Amino acid sequence: MSPTFRFAPSPTGYLHIGNARTALWNALLARKSGGTFLLRFDDTDTERSKPEYADGILEDLAWLGIPPDRIEQQSERAARYAAVLEDFRARGLVYPAYETAEELDRKRKRQQARGLPPVYDRAALLLTEAERARLEAEGRKPHWRFKLSGDTVRWQDGVRGECHIETASLSDPILARADGQVLYTFASVIDDADFGITDVLRGEDHVANTAVQIELFHALGANLPRFAHHNLIASATGEEMSKRTGALSLRSFRAEGVDPLAVAIVATLTGTSESIRPLEGLGALADLLDLSKFSRALTKFDPSEITDLSVKLLHARPFAALREALAALGIAGSRAEAFWAAIHGNVSRLEEAREWWGLLMQPQNFAVAETDFLAECAELLPAEPFGAESWSQWVGAIQAKTGRKGKALFMPLRLALTGREQGPELKVVLPLLGRAEALARLVPALRP
Repeated sequence: MSPTFRFAPSPTGYLHIGNARTALWNALLARKSGGTFLLRFDDTDTERSKPEYADGILEDLAWLGIPPDRIEQQSERAARYAAVLEDFRARGLVYPAYETAEELDRKRKRQQARGLPPVYDRAALLLTEAERARLEAEGRKPHWRFKLSGDTVRWQDGVRGECHIETASLSDPILARADGQVLYTFASVIDDADFGITDVLRGEDHVANTAVQIELFHALGANLPRFAHHNLIASATGEEMSKRTGALSLRSFRAEGVDPLAVAIVATLTGTSESIRPLEGLGALADLLDLSKFSRALTKFDPSEITDLSVKLLHARPFAALREALAALGIAGSRAEAFWAAIHGNVSRLEEAREWWGLLMQPQNFAVAETDFLAECAELLPAEPFGAESWSQWVGAIQAKTGRKGKALFMPLRLALTGREQGPELKVVLPLLGRAEALARLVPALRP
């Protein structure tokens, strides 16, 4: 069986960097192994699941460069879950329980007050048929609990190594509520079995679920996937990330115009032994993936790493790789490549190139106070064609005639030629402008 990895978000908010980390590892490991990356929407919670969030998740995955090979929705599988639950009932694997949420909460508090773990006491198993009938006559409908074996469940975790949990220390999980809505643990195992999931890579907050899910896989008679639980990441202040708050969402990074590859690299490598650095693409990133590289410690995420890496990636990217994106910004034609070579080190986002294109490639007159000095500079401007030495020759001539040097010489020229106090080197700006435009900017009266 070819490897099948899955990412299973609930569409109750937009993806944040922690979600992206899990999605990227699963997608890239699937790609690396020639397998399948499945996206499953855990959308059985009809009140909080929203179509716009599902659409947003798909947009985010596409933006990262990891569109799913297959999409499934739990909301479309209610009949399948109901059929499995009925089978479990017939086989005596589940039992009805009638406690309300308030009653269960009081039980847990009493147990905690006595220094006991808040594990369900299986009181529902002691009910007689008459007692069940009386409760139902009162209008109570049962929720259904799966009866755990009480054995020690062991598995070899891809990140944590040998793991074991005694299910006697766990509450029998509720598989379906009184209204018939199935819960995550139950639906997830059925899906993983039905869809042939071979690898479940998720956050370590799911470790406790694994023993329960392994017993459910056995009850289904299904093959076990390989489990791996990676460490979690938190915000720079140590706060847990949440889709509902929108903090550090992929949409916010996209709105800032950062490079999606920067997001992918930082999200994937944060909390591993790999250093965060520029890579050529997702293929190179996938080549680095190894579950043994995960740290076991909670890792804090610094969003500045994404913005810094995004700038490095942009500066290193050749014109050919950006030709279409620049053309979409109106930067095209025979001078586009020379323009990008001149200004690429002065932009932190590709969109900023549009402003420089207008400043350098279209006729401009910038108001500069030192008109007499600029007129002298215009008289000394070398003839075309401008070569590698034209700028230094011009500056040398200006120094010799005016005695100016340093900022007193360069700043008026920069302001006149570019309209900005900072920017690309003037020795590369001059050939872009050409002699006629340079003269017109130095002495606006010379503009035809």
